[in-house]
Amino acid sequence: MRIAMIGAGYVGLVSGACFAEFGVDVCVVDTDAGKVEAL
Repeated sequence: MRIAMIGAGYVGLVSGACFAEFGVDVCVVDTDAGKVEAL
């Protein structure tokens, strides 16, 4: 399964990390390119 998290804030990152631990392909999308590159 693949999901997209819109927003790389606290909730988006924690939720994305939890889904990734279960083997889901996660794509994080945010308007701040610096946050996404830091991942």
